[in-house]
Amino acid sequence: MSVQEDFGSLLDKLKAERDEINLKLHLASMEAKQEFEEAEKQWGQIKTKAAEIADDSVETSEEFIAKAKVIGEELKETYYRISKRLSE
Repeated sequence: MSVQEDFGSLLDKLKAERDEINLKLHLASMEAKQEFEEAEKQWGQIKTKAAEIADDSVETSEEFIAKAKVIGEELKETYYRISKRLSE
């Protein structure tokens, strides 16, 4: 699997988890809502990076892609914490 495909897969998983959390948020505590609002900033960053990675006319280095994956992994952990909090 190429780095772009790997990153695309991560992005798809993040989107699905984000959508599920967003549906449950109306039942969440204020703390979970605040954490989700912070995660939305990271979501914006990763969407921008994903667009740049997908755009063949934009030169992206392995380092750029690696940094985007780090943001994605951090966002994944944040979504996990929020999901866990919502299911308690």
